[in-house]
Amino acid sequence: MTIKKYSLGELQANCYFLIEDQNCLIIDPADDAPFILEELQRQQLNLVGMLATHGHFDHVMAVGEIQQSINIPLHIHENDKFLIDRLGQTAEYFLGYKPIILPIKKIKNLNIENSLKIKNFKLKIINTPGHTPGSCCFYIIEENALFTGDTLFKEGIGRTDLSYSSKDDLKKSLKKILALPKGTIVYSGHGEDTILEDEINNTSID
Repeated sequence: MTIKKYSLGELQANCYFLIEDQNCLIIDPADDAPFILEELQRQQLNLVGMLATHGHFDHVMAVGEIQQSINIPLHIHENDKFLIDRLGQTAEYFLGYKPIILPIKKIKNLNIENSLKIKNFKLKIINTPGHTPGSCCFYIIEENALFTGDTLFKEGIGRTDLSYSSKDDLKKSLKKILALPKGTIVYSGHGEDTILEDEINNTSID
């Protein structure tokens, strides 16, 4: 499997293409649909699924426009559906202007911890609430890869000062993912990749 990272949009959210046999699974479509659609065409990739680690606008704004061209649902935990419902309002608040956002038409709920198989991609869903109520991490054992969204970064953790965030939940979530093999590669929602072992001392919450 090939993993490609693109940092997209004003907040530079990391969008990941997981590629195998010309099939592509996208984790966090971010907010640059024209770029994503062009890359899919340029690399002759067949988009088979889209996953969101959580519902914040900078990670999912491109979905509606992508769905206009490719009839693929977005998989997201049901506890973050409220963030999808107010996508435009939240984006306007943080960006300072009203962006054009096409509605997300097809959603599938990730509401249990289980394995998810889409075509030849198999991932373990790890519920990691805290940053948002429905935050999830996606773990691919064979690739030694963990996609953490805004739960864990290189030398940092997700913010919990939002009205719906929970510091206690984030503590529990961090304990859960830190129990994975220490050599696991962490692909986060912003910034650089890291190794789980290197982040053990960067995960304390006051």
